[in-house]
Amino acid sequence: MHFESIAAPDLSWQEQALCAQTGADFFFPEPGSSVREAKRICALCEMRPACLQYALANDERFGVWGGLSEKERLSLRRTHQHQP
Repeated sequence: MHFESIAAPDLSWQEQALCAQTGADFFFPEPGSSVREAKRICALCEMRPACLQYALANDERFGVWGGLSEKERLSLRRTHQHQP
Protein backbone atom coordinates (compact mmCIF):
# COMPACT_ATOMS: atom_id res chain seq x y z
CA MET A 1 0.00 0.00 0.00
CA HIS A 2 1.33 3.46 -0.91
CA PHE A 3 0.65 6.54 1.18
CA GLU A 4 1.63 9.98 0.06
CA SER A 5 3.04 12.09 2.81
CA ILE A 6 1.78 15.60 3.10
CA ALA A 7 4.06 17.93 4.98
CA ALA A 8 2.33 19.67 7.84
CA PRO A 9 2.61 23.43 7.69
CA ASP A 10 5.23 24.99 9.94
CA LEU A 11 3.22 26.67 12.67
CA SER A 12 6.12 27.38 15.04
CA TRP A 13 5.66 31.10 14.42
CA GLN A 14 2.38 30.93 16.35
CA GLU A 15 4.19 30.25 19.62
CA GLN A 16 6.22 33.46 19.22
CA ALA A 17 3.36 35.63 17.98
CA LEU A 18 2.16 38.41 20.27
CA CYS A 19 -1.45 37.32 19.76
CA ALA A 20 -0.65 34.04 21.52
CA GLN A 21 0.11 36.08 24.63
CA THR A 22 -2.85 38.44 24.25
CA GLY A 23 -5.97 36.38 23.72
CA ALA A 24 -8.31 35.85 20.80
CA ASP A 25 -10.88 38.48 21.77
CA PHE A 26 -8.88 41.28 20.12
CA PHE A 27 -8.37 39.31 16.91
CA PHE A 28 -11.88 37.92 16.50
CA PRO A 29 -14.12 40.82 17.57
CA GLU A 30 -17.88 40.89 17.31
CA PRO A 31 -19.17 42.04 13.90
CA GLY A 32 -18.98 45.81 13.63
CA SER A 33 -16.46 46.11 16.48
CA SER A 34 -13.14 47.86 16.05
CA VAL A 35 -10.03 45.92 15.02
CA ARG A 36 -7.76 48.86 15.87
CA GLU A 37 -6.27 47.20 18.96
CA ALA A 38 -5.58 43.95 17.09
CA LYS A 39 -3.84 45.85 14.31
CA ARG A 40 -1.76 47.77 16.85
CA ILE A 41 -0.59 44.48 18.39
CA CYS A 42 0.12 43.01 14.93
CA ALA A 43 2.19 46.05 13.99
CA LEU A 44 4.55 45.26 16.89
CA CYS A 45 4.78 41.54 16.12
CA GLU A 46 7.78 40.05 14.31
CA MET A 47 5.65 37.10 13.21
CA ARG A 48 3.27 39.29 11.18
CA PRO A 49 4.57 38.22 7.72
CA ALA A 50 4.32 34.50 8.58
CA CYS A 51 0.85 35.04 10.02
CA LEU A 52 -0.40 36.86 6.93
CA GLN A 53 1.11 34.22 4.65
CA TYR A 54 -0.62 31.49 6.66
CA ALA A 55 -3.98 33.30 6.54
CA LEU A 56 -3.79 33.79 2.79
CA ALA A 57 -2.62 30.23 2.11
CA ASN A 58 -5.39 28.77 4.28
CA ASP A 59 -8.16 31.16 3.21
CA GLU A 60 -8.82 32.38 6.75
CA ARG A 61 -12.09 34.28 6.48
CA PHE A 62 -12.53 35.60 10.00
CA GLY A 63 -10.51 37.75 12.34
CA VAL A 64 -7.36 39.80 12.03
CA TRP A 65 -4.38 37.88 10.67
CA GLY A 66 -1.02 39.42 9.83
CA GLY A 67 -2.39 42.86 10.61
CA LEU A 68 -5.19 42.69 8.04
CA SER A 69 -8.94 42.37 8.52
CA GLU A 70 -11.14 39.98 6.56
CA LYS A 71 -12.00 42.67 4.02
CA GLU A 72 -8.36 43.70 3.60
CA ARG A 73 -7.24 40.10 3.01
CA LEU A 74 -10.04 39.59 0.48
CA SER A 75 -8.98 42.74 -1.35
CA LEU A 76 -5.34 41.58 -1.31
CA ARG A 77 -6.34 38.17 -2.72
CA ARG A 78 -8.34 39.80 -5.51
CA THR A 79 -5.44 42.12 -6.38
CA HIS A 80 -3.03 39.16 -6.60
CA GLN A 81 -5.46 37.11 -8.70
CA HIS A 82 -5.59 39.84 -11.35
CA GLN A 83 -1.82 40.24 -11.66
CA PRO A 84 -0.06 38.44 -14.53
